[in-house]
Amino acid sequence: MNPLFLTDGYKTGHHQQYPKGTTLVYSNFTPRSNKYAPKGCDQLVSFGQQMVIKQIHEAFDKDFFSKPKDEVCGEMKRELSMYLNTDYDVSHFEALHDLGYLPIIVKTIEEGTLVPMRVPVLTIYNTHPGFYWITNYLETVISNLLWKPMTSATIAHAYRKLFTSWQEKTDAEKGWFVDWQAHDFSMRGLDSIDATISSGLGHLTSFSGSDSLPAIFGARKFYNEEGFVAGSVNATEHSVMCAGSKEDEVGTFRNLMETYPTGILSIVSDTWDLWKVCTEHIVTLKEEILARDGKVVIRPDSGDPVDIICGKVFPLGTTLLGSQISESKGVIELLWDVFGGTINEQGYKVLDSHIGAIYGDSITIERANEICTRLEAKGFASTNIVLGVGSFTYQFNTRDTFGFAMKATYVEVNGEGREIFKDPITDDGIKKSAKGLLRVAKNEDGEITLFDQVNWYDESKGMLKTIYLNGQFENQTTLTEIRERLKLA
Repeated sequence: MNPLFLTDGYKTGHHQQYPKGTTLVYSNFTPRSNKYAPKGCDQLVSFGQQMVIKQIHEAFDKDFFSKPKDEVCGEMKRELSMYLNTDYDVSHFEALHDLGYLPIIVKTIEEGTLVPMRVPVLTIYNTHPGFYWITNYLETVISNLLWKPMTSATIAHAYRKLFTSWQEKTDAEKGWFVDWQAHDFSMRGLDSIDATISSGLGHLTSFSGSDSLPAIFGARKFYNEEGFVAGSVNATEHSVMCAGSKEDEVGTFRNLMETYPTGILSIVSDTWDLWKVCTEHIVTLKEEILARDGKVVIRPDSGDPVDIICGKVFPLGTTLLGSQISESKGVIELLWDVFGGTINEQGYKVLDSHIGAIYGDSITIERANEICTRLEAKGFASTNIVLGVGSFTYQFNTRDTFGFAMKATYVEVNGEGREIFKDPITDDGIKKSAKGLLRVAKNEDGEITLFDQVNWYDESKGMLKTIYLNGQFENQTTLTEIRERLKLA
C-alpha cells in the first residue's frame, strides 16, 4: 500500500491550513490517563517505538521512495481528487519523493523504562522547513501502531509484579519461575498477525513463555534479537485427546508420556471429566509419572478458573457428594493428595517436581490475584500454577486504555517559535496538553517528570533520545536489554 494512505483523511489538507511561513511542527505521543486500565497499571512501560518507526520507515522506503514518482504521487492525486471532490495538488508529495527520505527526528524514552502518566514517551518534529506538514501527517499511523505494544507491555508488567509479590511471599527460592508463570495464548483471539507481533512482543518484555510464534519473528526483525526470544513445551489439544477416545483416556496419557519421555509435557485434561483425571487416571499412572524424567502438567481450560484451580466454596452445611468433593478441593490440592511434595522454608506446599498445572482461559489480573490469594490461604505456594494469558487480557483494550494521544505543542512560523497547547473548557482536564518544547528528566525525588516550555538546549539534554533521524536509525536496543531494564525498574 502507498504509505501516504496511512493517515486520517482530514490530514490530507492540513499542509494548506497551517499559518503561512510555518517551517516546523513539534509533537509528542503521551499516555494521558490509566482510568480505564487494569488494576496495577500505575506506570506505563515505554515499549514499541523502535518497532513502529521501523515499520513506518520500511513502508515509505519500499512503497513510496523506491517506486516511480509518477506512479505513487499520481495514485494519490487520482484518489484524493475523487475523495475530496476537487483537483488535489500533490506537489508536496512530489517534493517529498524528490527528497528521498523522511525528514523527521524521532526521540523516545528508552524502551523498558517505567513512565508515569502524562509523561511523553515519544517526540517527533520535521528537520526540513519545507516539510512541516509531515510531523502530524504521521500522527495517525504512529498512534495506530504504537498504542497496542505499549499497552500489552504495561499489562504484562502488572502481571509480573503481581506474580513476583506472591512468589516472594510463598516461594522465595523460585524467582526464576515468574519468567514462565504467564504464558501468552492470545494469538487466536487477536485481530491480525501484526497485532500478534506487537502485543506478543509486549508480553515478552516481562515473560519468556509464549505460543505466539510470530512474536519471535518480530523480535528478530525489529529488535535485532539473535538469541533466545520465547519458549514453550510439548502440549496437547482436545482433538488429540478425543482421537484417543474417552474410553482409553489413560492410554492416551500413557502414549503421550512414551512419546515424550523427558521434559515438560502439558496434557489437556478436561475434554470429558477433569475430576476423574485428577482422582483416578493420575493415580493409575502415578508410578509412571514419578519415574519420568520431567513434569506432567495437568491443563483444564473450562469453568471458573479460580474455583477449578483452588476449589469451589460451597455454602456452609452442604453435604458434598460425588464430584463435589473434588470440586471443593480444586486441581492443586487434588494433585497434592496424589503426589504430595515438599514444604518450603516459608511453610508453603510445593508440588512434587513431576507434576504441575496450567490454566489458560479467561484469565485477568484480578483473577490471577484471587488464585494466588486462595492458594496461599490453603497453604500452597503461588508457584504451583502457570496461567495462560490470552486475548481476554490483550485484546479487550483500546487506545483509550491509557488515553494515548499525539499532540503538537510547538511550531515555528516565519522564524519565530510559538508554544501551543490545547485545554478544552468542556473537558475534565485529561485532554489538556503540554505546552512548547518538552524535556523529560528525573526531579529532585528521582521521579521521571515532564518539564514543558523549555528551550532547545534543555530539550536536547533530557531522557528523550534520538532513535531516528532523516531516514537513519540511532541508539537501537534489543529485547534482551529491554527485559533487563524492566527487571531493574
